[in-house]
Amino acid sequence: MNIDSRERAERFVELHREGCFLLPNAWDVGSARVLESAGFPAVATTSAGVAFSLGRPDHDFHDEKAPDGRIGRDTMIRRVREIADELRVPLSADLEDGFGEAPETVAETISMTRAAGAAGGNIEDFTGDRARPLYEEPLAVDRVRAARAAADAAGDPFVLVGRTDVLLVGGSLDEAVRRANAYLAAGADCAFVPGAADAETIGTLVRELDGPLNVVMGLTGNALALDDLRELGVRRVTVGGSIARAMYRHLLDAARELAERGTFSYADGQLAQTDLNDLFRQD
Repeated sequence: MNIDSRERAERFVELHREGCFLLPNAWDVGSARVLESAGFPAVATTSAGVAFSLGRPDHDFHDEKAPDGRIGRDTMIRRVREIADELRVPLSADLEDGFGEAPETVAETISMTRAAGAAGGNIEDFTGDRARPLYEEPLAVDRVRAARAAADAAGDPFVLVGRTDVLLVGGSLDEAVRRANAYLAAGADCAFVPGAADAETIGTLVRELDGPLNVVMGLTGNALALDDLRELGVRRVTVGGSIARAMYRHLLDAARELAERGTFSYADGQLAQTDLNDLFRQD
């Protein structure tokens, strides 16, 4: 890790130590640069957005899809490197399940992510198998433990996030708390429980977890604002693939207008060419 990357990683660690911050999710260099220009102290990737940008589906119940439908690890790490190389702020990588079941595979993924310039990353317990949607808890813990060991191997800072998808697959809040705490005990710096979107659930997680909590907003246009989440005690807020999906909504609307009506009103709200050129111009 070079000096610049280490400084960014140290800043990213500091962001998790107190208060609450918003970590928006990008899917390519352009989207990351736009988010950086808005003043965010760090940016994360979204695996969904990366997949969509390549015309592929997001990681889901892959046993029900073509075997080559999922974005592979090399492709994802390459995108992480492309983004990290162009940012001045820290980058956190969405690493899904670590691109393999074995703890050794997860460890290798973390090592590759660090080498690509990321200051952090998350490992989830979702398997993609409807018959077994989550990795068994002891294995899931071993996977986080292996990720922590790999993250620490070089001696540089790396914010590891342990994500449990219990709520997304219909599990109980008690199980989500248990798993999240187990991941924190195994070395995760922050717990991530997607599916927690109301004040009561989030408040319970903040009270019951033995470490910082990340929640994801923007999935349903939730009424909770950042100030509300800060009051609840949330440490970190991400938005997943919601910005990417909003962008693709506009793209689809424009395509339909052109194809069905032959009109061009979609262009009324576009950014000026000069504004984009100024934003993306290298200093």
